Amino acid sequence: MKLPADLGDQVKRALAEDIGSGDVTALLIPADRRARATVITREAGILCGTAWVDETFAQISPEVRIEWLHRDGDRVQPNALLCRIEGPARALLTGERTALNFLQTLSGTATVARHYADIVAGTSCTVLDTRKTLPGLRTAQKYAVRVGGCGNHRMGLFDAVLIKENHIAAAGSITAAVAQARKVAPGILVEVEVESFEELDEALAAGADVIMLDEFDLDATRRAVALARGRAKLEASGGIDEKMLRQVAETGVDYISIGSLTKHVRALDLSMRFEMSS
Repeated sequence: MKLPADLGDQVKRALAEDIGSGDVTALLIPADRRARATVITREAGILCGTAWVDETFAQISPEVRIEWLHRDGDRVQPNALLCRIEGPARALLTGERTALNFLQTLSGTATVARHYADIVAGTSCTVLDTRKTLPGLRTAQKYAVRVGGCGNHRMGLFDAVLIKENHIAAAGSITAAVAQARKVAPGILVEVEVESFEELDEALAAGADVIMLDEFDLDATRRAVALARGRAKLEASGGIDEKMLRQVAETGVDYISIGSLTKHVRALDLSMRFEMSS
């Protein structure tokens, strides 16, 4: 799976934030002291973020060596050994927090994504993330969502048109908004959010590629699927939690977008253990 192009920049910013003018505590350790470390998980989950760990230590010291026993996408159990690290003690101590921050956050994201993907397994529906990501980590979290088995909605405001209530009001109508989108952004996917069947009919007639059903109940969603079949993809959104997820997926919608995939992420509980060498 392709890694984000800005991975190195993400790590660079995180290290600058943490190290600043220098790790003064690491200076307590002799410069020639070597160390070994292991990273374990204290809970079950989906591993994600190994490349961020590699990049973290690579930017600190080329002498650090990492041996991974698992890779991104693997299911890991409590107390599983994830990797072994060896190198200058100062480098390992300086990079510990940044490396774990990336690994535990992205593993937490991938773990939730896998949970949601498992819930809709066997249906034709894909669970999508949203733009509700941690600032500065959008591409990283969206990578983790894919690792976990879910899909990505648009990356940002630049790669797809999503026409919502305020856009419709400003343009004058759904029809006018879609026509203008085709004019100013030819070739770009156009999605329209609708709140009623009247709006759905207009969005279908206007030729929207994807139509987002905002807080439609199950019966209304099934009716919308029947109306839109073969004319546009449908995305269910708004107020959908894991208790409802399977039911909504079984209505026949193509997508369900859930902001909590990235917005409410809880880091996986990881630990790095050190062993100093002479």
